[in-house]
Amino acid sequence: MVKLIKYLKPFAGQIFIIFLLLFTQAMTDLSLPSYMSRIVNVGIQQGGIRNAVPEVIRASEMAKLTLFMDDNAQAAVSDDYILLDKDKLSPDDYAQYLRDYPALAVGAIYKLDTSEPAEIDKLDGILGGPMLIVTTIQQGGISAFTGGELVLPEGVDPFDLLAQMPSAQLAAIREMAAEQLASAPESMITQSAVGYVAAEYQAIGIDVGHIQTRYILSVGGRMLLLALLGAACSISVGFISARIAAAFARDTRRKVFVRVGNFSNSEFDKFSTASLITRSTNDIQQIQMVLVMLLRFVFYAPIIGIGGVIMALGQNVSISWIIAAAVMAVLSLVSVVFLVSMPKFKLMQKLVDRLNLVTREILTGLMVVRAFNTQGYEERKFDRANVNLTGNQLFVNRVMVFMMPAMMLIMNGVMLSVIWFGAKQVDLGAMQVGNMMAFMQYTMQIIMAFMMVSMVFIMLPRAAVSAQRISEVLETELVINDPENPQRFGGDIKGQVEFQGVSFKYPEAEDYVLRDISFIAQPGQTTAFIGGTGSGKSTLVNLIPRFYDVTEGKILINNIDIRDVTQHDLRDRIGYIPQRTVLFSGTIESNIKYANENASGGEVEKAAEIAQALDFIQKSESGFETTVAQGGANLSGGQKQRLSIARALVKRPEVYIFDDSFSSIDFKTDAALRRALKKETGDSTVLIVGQRISTIMNADQIIVLDKGRIVGKGTHKTLMESCEVYRELALSQLSKEELIS
Repeated sequence: MVKLIKYLKPFAGQIFIIFLLLFTQAMTDLSLPSYMSRIVNVGIQQGGIRNAVPEVIRASEMAKLTLFMDDNAQAAVSDDYILLDKDKLSPDDYAQYLRDYPALAVGAIYKLDTSEPAEIDKLDGILGGPMLIVTTIQQGGISAFTGGELVLPEGVDPFDLLAQMPSAQLAAIREMAAEQLASAPESMITQSAVGYVAAEYQAIGIDVGHIQTRYILSVGGRMLLLALLGAACSISVGFISARIAAAFARDTRRKVFVRVGNFSNSEFDKFSTASLITRSTNDIQQIQMVLVMLLRFVFYAPIIGIGGVIMALGQNVSISWIIAAAVMAVLSLVSVVFLVSMPKFKLMQKLVDRLNLVTREILTGLMVVRAFNTQGYEERKFDRANVNLTGNQLFVNRVMVFMMPAMMLIMNGVMLSVIWFGAKQVDLGAMQVGNMMAFMQYTMQIIMAFMMVSMVFIMLPRAAVSAQRISEVLETELVINDPENPQRFGGDIKGQVEFQGVSFKYPEAEDYVLRDISFIAQPGQTTAFIGGTGSGKSTLVNLIPRFYDVTEGKILINNIDIRDVTQHDLRDRIGYIPQRTVLFSGTIESNIKYANENASGGEVEKAAEIAQALDFIQKSESGFETTVAQGGANLSGGQKQRLSIARALVKRPEVYIFDDSFSSIDFKTDAALRRALKKETGDSTVLIVGQRISTIMNADQIIVLDKGRIVGKGTHKTLMESCEVYRELALSQLSKEELIS
């Protein structure tokens, strides 16, 4: 997989944008639980009142609170509150304040004169404790702060009594109250202070319900905006990731196709056709799928996981062990799944290769299968490949199916644990309900982050195998390459082919297929090659277009070594008609024009006429527009060979190579075709590989091969006299009278 990362370089900018979007999405997702916690804690439980700092408070209540403040605290409160007294306000100000604070008509009110967060936090720490003390005393609990020594007479206001106490005695009461408050949970102090503030607002005439609604709508609105921002980021990431993965797959397919297109026969011997098709399609598709997940989750999950841990610890540390237990459970589950499924994932692509190979063989050789009544055998062979792949996929799917319920069990168990132990913390006053709910959500986010990364790593082995298979194709060193400083064909000689001491053996083979081959094929002449099966005829002519490179010696065209020119320049001068005819889906015209797309209609018709294909083309209703099925399946062998010859003729090359290209043509058509070719190819070099003596006996030069060596060279007449191998081949096909005539 690492080897293919370099192909993502063109998408670096888009990947950076994805990272920024995922970071933004992660931040929004991590913020949402805290906002939900505020709605529950402040909006619902505290009625929208955020802290123990009232915006307004009656002067009489402020006097009660200051009883339990030291001089510094009283000075801080005095600095941040201003006194609103109806006797000291202008009529306009008084009317305005009265609308907002109806209690102003009864007595003076203190109004908060700061909005600085630091000042608010300082006041919250100052006012919270006194508010709890005042609330306790109002409920008849003054004895809790006096050691039970102070007993109030009936009808006496405790605060009037406390205000009249000596400063030393009042300071002692404050110290005792401070000691008792030190052991009280912070949430208890906050809840009591908030209750005090709410009661004070009601006494002043402020609509507490409106405060709660406004707070919930404000926080909820911000939550909604964050959720929309996160959704927009998620959609954008999904869109960009899909585009990157699709473009990467497109570019990789193109690279693989171009690379395979440059393969020589030596490279094709290393890969089966079915395997190359699988690598170009299924393997790249696997990488595309995993790439989307990598871009979508691998950046996002660590941010969520780490951020979730930090945020969860901020809610409550005492139950953080639940997170550790959940992560260990998830990792244990994923490790088991990973170890069990990895070998199967690695095997998957080989089984797909095998199925494609079997399918391709059966479909290609369907006529032979039917001719020998071996449908049952082929079906069993297909079933074995199909069942092996299906069994492998079912095993992997069962493992995945097991994983999801197990993961849900862990998640539900974590939720129950958080609720169980969190509820105890809530009962002790060490935690608020909103914090418990936020902790639960952060825990789920952490587990989901680990699960997302785990799913990617579970799918990664199969993608890694696919990436390795693709890398093998892209990094295969080509045996046949163009020279760094190529020569160009030129001069007066056009089409001369010369073999100088050529020997050849296939890569990794021990025995030579050809040994010490030397001859010259002149322009305007026909050079034919004949010999028994396996004598090396086709191998010899395949060396000319550099389908293979010679092992020893050299091949010259126009007195230039073919290894010193580009492959394109070399093959541009050759018209090749292969032993196994290959046609492409399209029309007859498009197949003939395949060698020269700029050929005119007259040139196409003339080439078809010379190749003796015009008769059957004109008999078709559509003529040259007749559809050719894939591989020419709707044409006979002879028709395909004639179209293949016409395709080479329309190119008008310097060298024609006919690799046993007349084998499917009847004798009458063969004779007519050779006569027409003689006129058309008069100035070109014609090389013919033949099995039939009648096809090559009129050649200007006949080269006889036996076991990879030249055992005879000359005309038909001289070879009949001097070459025993040729004479035996000739007599095995024709009578003496036919050979002499």
